[in-house]
Amino acid sequence: MATEVVMPQMGESIAEGTITRWLKKVGEHVDRDEPLFEISTDKVDAEIPSPAAGTLTEVRFKEGDTVEVNTVVAVLDGAAAGNGSAAPAAATTKAEPEAAVDTTPESPAPAPTATAPTPAAPPKPAAPPAQPEAPAPSPAVESKAPAAATPDARGTRQTQLQKPSETASVEELRRTKSSPLVRKIAKEHGVDVGSLEGTGLSGRVTKNDILSFIESGAPAPAARSAASPAPARDIPTPQPAKPGEGDRVEQMSVMRRKIADHMIISRRTSAHVTTVYEVDMSAIARLREQHKDSFLERTGTKLTYMPFIFQAITKGLRKFPIFNGQVSGDQIIYKRDINLGMAVALDGGLIVPVIKRADDLSISGLARAANDLADRARTKQLKPDEVGGGTFTITNPGVFGGLFGTPIINQPQLAILGVGKIEKRPKVITSPEGDDYMAIRWMAYFALSFDHRVIDGADAERFLAFVKEELEAGEFSI
Repeated sequence: MATEVVMPQMGESIAEGTITRWLKKVGEHVDRDEPLFEISTDKVDAEIPSPAAGTLTEVRFKEGDTVEVNTVVAVLDGAAAGNGSAAPAAATTKAEPEAAVDTTPESPAPAPTATAPTPAAPPKPAAPPAQPEAPAPSPAVESKAPAAATPDARGTRQTQLQKPSETASVEELRRTKSSPLVRKIAKEHGVDVGSLEGTGLSGRVTKNDILSFIESGAPAPAARSAASPAPARDIPTPQPAKPGEGDRVEQMSVMRRKIADHMIISRRTSAHVTTVYEVDMSAIARLREQHKDSFLERTGTKLTYMPFIFQAITKGLRKFPIFNGQVSGDQIIYKRDINLGMAVALDGGLIVPVIKRADDLSISGLARAANDLADRARTKQLKPDEVGGGTFTITNPGVFGGLFGTPIINQPQLAILGVGKIEKRPKVITSPEGDDYMAIRWMAYFALSFDHRVIDGADAERFLAFVKEELEAGEFSI
């Protein structure tokens, strides 16, 4: 019996995924739950396991293609006895990603879900008829077809997901299918997403579409509100670089394109200011050296400097809650939970997994969470809700030797901390008697980038001074 493999929905606000690599070739055998292909979405890169055992008989999309969720991307044949025969199509939707929920503050209505075909006979075409063999049927057509009568646990959810599209106009459908990032950009620039011609699947408006429209200087199709920023002046667009003789040209990866988009959008959105403090980490270095062996034996994970920094930051965020906030139009949202994002470098890019409710964790809990997330980020095993919902981000360029940088804010957050290299340097120390002398201390530069729209320089100085004081006191329970 043939089993259809579909593009999973990696979070309720995710409407599409890009196939970055096929891990199996046509004709090869694949076991149930064995990684079949890799995808990249707005939230996470992940390996997608096979929903059943069998032979890969058909691949409908090549590497680099962007595919809507619930679209059939491949077909498996044979060795499906372990699956049961009641609902093979419904089973291919991969229950694990479906259970993950996107925790970003801009979660929209769920994207419309394509109706799963019944196993007994081909589905009856809706009016107007659609091509049943098309690899990526239009949800605007499929949403008019009756829901499958398969009596499985997903039936209720499928019906609920289809309700918004049953009476939606083309413009409303496009808004539903555009990503939260696209809608955020459109709202900030007073652009009606539904009036744009998208280049994505089924007319979906992509990030490149909205950015190209804004940069073109064309009049906004929707009236601009009083709180919206003034129209941007015409800015000359640089001519594309042309490769010369002997130059090597390489296409940007999906991850690199997304990083580029996020960085540009953040610069356009936030008024970036950076302040730098020098922090004496000698007390932390002594604690770490004293406890690292017993800590590893007790917890099974290494003790680094970062859990101490995480805990000092969470205390600072409780004392200065504006740094744990977000901007929504002319309102400031003070987030209840402290969810620390930690930048993890990967081959060809980076990803920011999130330690949820970090202020509830001890030093050992923070160490376990950080090391686990970093390890799974490098092996593409993160779930969508583990890279969403961050309220403050910490990046650590110091592991590569950098003294400090001026990091770009991770939207929609209001601040980001860059930790420089922790190394021994000479430091002027004043004794209790008032005498100055030179000493060798473990020092590091901390660079805080903050959004000057809502955070004043004085508050940034107080926040970073508080973090410095906590770390230099070294009063942590391990």
